[in-house]
Amino acid sequence: MAGDRIWTAGLLIIGDEILSGRTQDKNVSQIATWLNIQGIRLSEVRIVPDVHEKIVEAVNALRGDNDYLFTTGGIGPTHDDITVDAIADALGVPVVVHPKARAVLEAYYESRGGVNEARLRMARVPEGAELIENRMSGAPGIRHGNIFILAGVPHITTLMLEALSGTIEGGKPILSRTIGCWTAESEVADLLRETEKAHEGCQVGSYPFFREGRVGANFVVRSTEPLALESCCGDLIQGLKAAGREVVPDGI
Repeated sequence: MAGDRIWTAGLLIIGDEILSGRTQDKNVSQIATWLNIQGIRLSEVRIVPDVHEKIVEAVNALRGDNDYLFTTGGIGPTHDDITVDAIADALGVPVVVHPKARAVLEAYYESRGGVNEARLRMARVPEGAELIENRMSGAPGIRHGNIFILAGVPHITTLMLEALSGTIEGGKPILSRTIGCWTAESEVADLLRETEKAHEGCQVGSYPFFREGRVGANFVVRSTEPLALESCCGDLIQGLKAAGREVVPDGI
């Protein structure tokens, strides 16, 4: 069944400003969360500079390894916005001005000085592409087959994801529950491993912290099956309590 299949996506973040540290990326978390809701797992994230060859190489690698590829950044009006050109090169198609994108930009900029050469760059797409609506600034995102080319500005990325919601095929949404515990994760590592092993289809992640002068960890259990998730969590909580550990439902 399609719902039992694991669908995956790669994410390519493009921009010198991310690698320099001048801009902190906020898109990985929101895209991963959105993909989970669509029943798609984010399997890999790469960050590359605004270098044509680097983008082409990463696009070809990620789209070949996953059902979908999402990219962020590099689709603005300036000379260093080269994402469209690089992806078109990776696909072996020319870059064209999309007539609908041009019309959208002309309408948006009608009272803002009109469309100039720089602004028209945001209507360029790899030939054969469709558009992804952008209710914020008019400049659309781009879809070409299994590749989704999104803006790098997080709040615009959010709007583009909203426009895509429910439009791409995926499996069952990934469910999760967090269990907090005041213990060093190394002291319960065997319990975590054995609990995960005993519950097929469940994953148990451990995330340690030091807080209030105490060592603790949050254990996140993930599964696509609600009953399996609850069973795994129940056994983990029981095992932690049996070992004399202080458990905090829903995490610390």
